Amino acid sequence: MNPSNLVVRQSPAALSPGNRFYRTVWRWHFYAGLFVIAFMVILAATGIVYLFKPQLDAAMYNNLMFVQPDLVTLPYVEQVQSVESAYPAAVINQVTPPAAANRSTEVLVTTANERNLMVFVDPHSGEILGDRDEDNNLQAIARKIHGELLIGKLGDYLVELAACWGLVLLITGLYLWWPRQKLAVLGTFIPRLWSQNKRIFWRDLHAVPGFYGVLLIGFLILTGLPWTGFWGDTFAQVSSQFPVQMWDDIPQSAVLTGSLNQRGQVVPWAVEQLPIPQSAPLGQTDHSGHHGESTPAQMGLASGTPVSLDAVIALAQAKGAPPGFNVTLPAGETGVFTISAFPPDPTQEVTLHVDQYSGAVLADVRWQDYGLVPKAVEMGTAIHMGRYFGFANQLLMLVAALIVMLLAITGVVMWWQRRPQSAGLIGAPAMPAYVQNWRIPLAIVAVLGLVFPLVGLSLVIVLLLDYVLLSRIPALRRVFN
Repeated sequence: MNPSNLVVRQSPAALSPGNRFYRTVWRWHFYAGLFVIAFMVILAATGIVYLFKPQLDAAMYNNLMFVQPDLVTLPYVEQVQSVESAYPAAVINQVTPPAAANRSTEVLVTTANERNLMVFVDPHSGEILGDRDEDNNLQAIARKIHGELLIGKLGDYLVELAACWGLVLLITGLYLWWPRQKLAVLGTFIPRLWSQNKRIFWRDLHAVPGFYGVLLIGFLILTGLPWTGFWGDTFAQVSSQFPVQMWDDIPQSAVLTGSLNQRGQVVPWAVEQLPIPQSAPLGQTDHSGHHGESTPAQMGLASGTPVSLDAVIALAQAKGAPPGFNVTLPAGETGVFTISAFPPDPTQEVTLHVDQYSGAVLADVRWQDYGLVPKAVEMGTAIHMGRYFGFANQLLMLVAALIVMLLAITGVVMWWQRRPQSAGLIGAPAMPAYVQNWRIPLAIVAVLGLVFPLVGLSLVIVLLLDYVLLSRIPALRRVFN
């Protein structure tokens, strides 16, 4: 390639003031970055921690998670009794059978002082190996910061708003990156890192990786939004529906399956809106199979008698639940056993609700029962978390997170270089000299507002503040321009 044939792009500052739409988009990009930059760094950093949770857990809790393999395995009832003896005042919530021959059994308990502990048991000897605080370990804290900034529902909404504004940042950034004159290779596809001009160096280090990472970052944002509290809940209520005939003659509670996710990921997103069915007390209804399910007798379970934990785990294995599945114990007299598998491959996901008295399968939901949207969400979630295609998936998401952090850092440097020298001034790109044709911006706001109501509302507020106050009141104009 002959360097003399390459065209050097002009910086935004060198563009004609007459390009009013460009300057408006640049101003939007600045405001979006001003709002989301801190959030994006936090989300990227905590996402990296949780991305490598399997490796971190294995390194940090090796003595708890791994045991010497043995041919003899104690009944799960006995293993749970060992936990009850060691934690007499605790409530047993969930049991996760060993995922491999060298793994321990994991029992989730809630203590009298409301601490959630994961207790690790040697399945061969029943020895208690130790416990881990499920609310205060590195991965759990990273997940909470990633989802709600450790401030509950408000933090959840702020993360959602920042993610949506991140989409605005991507759209406006792509527009600013797009060559205005003759297509140039340098500064468009190849960053000029050798440039002695600091503004060109940092501009290219910001714009070019941003272009290459736009799809990855957009993917991260879109696949993370279904887990948010406002848009995600609404989206789930609309898209995660199942035919009522799958369990139309089963008593249902008002509690949703998603409530089991309060202590971390227990059930897939696709079944969060599924009402948890109720067990029929002894002497009442003896449920038969539903949705093509086998009856308790056919599964080797005694009908009419309370079902043991070992029988439920045997049922899960017979039903093809992949290794790593967990069993949530019944809550109350009408509660059910919930068997859930959330494996790296979402096509193997399984959610079973089992009557605690008869052992009948009251609900059996799998990949083939999901609609198109839940399937897309589950596949996206698996990739988002770096689980779907192993270590290569983790590396791909790591690259995306590092690009996010690079864009944030270079964006701050670029602002610092062009900021006004007067103290206290923000230095937003100036408003166009003449009134802009607002049809395109309003169309963008309308579309984003329909799809993402929070960002649409915030965009309207920002536009009104910018046009009515910031650009018209001299004191505010001096601060923001």
